[in-house]
Amino acid sequence: MNVLTFKLKTIPDIDGCRKLYDLHGLSDDDVAQAVFHKKRQESNTELLPHHLQKVIAVSTVLRTGDQFKVWSLGSVDSSEQDLLQRFYSGLARYTPKLLSWGGDKFDCPVIHYRSLLYPVNADHYWESGQNDNRFLKDNYSSQSNHRHTDLMDLLSGFQSNASAPLNEIATLCGFPGDMGINTNEQIWNSYQASGIKDIRDACETEVLKTYLVYLHLQRNRGMVDQAQYESECQMVRDNLIASDQSHLITFEKTWLDQ
Repeated sequence: MNVLTFKLKTIPDIDGCRKLYDLHGLSDDDVAQAVFHKKRQESNTELLPHHLQKVIAVSTVLRTGDQFKVWSLGSVDSSEQDLLQRFYSGLARYTPKLLSWGGDKFDCPVIHYRSLLYPVNADHYWESGQNDNRFLKDNYSSQSNHRHTDLMDLLSGFQSNASAPLNEIATLCGFPGDMGINTNEQIWNSYQASGIKDIRDACETEVLKTYLVYLHLQRNRGMVDQAQYESECQMVRDNLIASDQSHLITFEKTWLDQ
């Protein structure tokens, strides 16, 4: 089965915030700081509502029968619409099992809301049996589906008070922990400083960690034995070294064998 691990990076939807909160006349940064402050005042968090999270990066790990690839969709100049369409087009091409860390609560709702703003073709994602019987009982959008595994939810037993940060689980498993830009404000500041490549690189390390934690789970479930697990990890290592990408090479060098 094809497996696609995915992760978004987002910034505040500045134009949307101006419309909803009557912030016309303010600079982009002033709008962002105003909405961050508003959220901290309301709920002691800077995390904005899903519909106001503008997608600026979508990073993926694709594992097929003969391929392993980690990359970010599009380019540093890609629009939100282009990133979303590339995501949907990848699903249509590979019909993969989706894998995420927190995707059910964050990434998927963001994708749903933001896609409404554009004429993107998401028919394969929303397929529920009307054109393909394979999706009648198991599709990407149903609440009880097997086409998307949210590792954070699964490992916590679907209990929010038992959820754990990916960086901490990755570190415990021997993989690199925090390697990049994580908080909304850090992402915004980096974006303002033309650091979109750094944001994409950080996002790629997150999907790598998610996929590797998934391999640990697959070993626990008996879906792969120890020899297969080690072979898969070596293949990932070889691909990272051959990538000629400094952040991926650093990831491989700080990855401990367990």
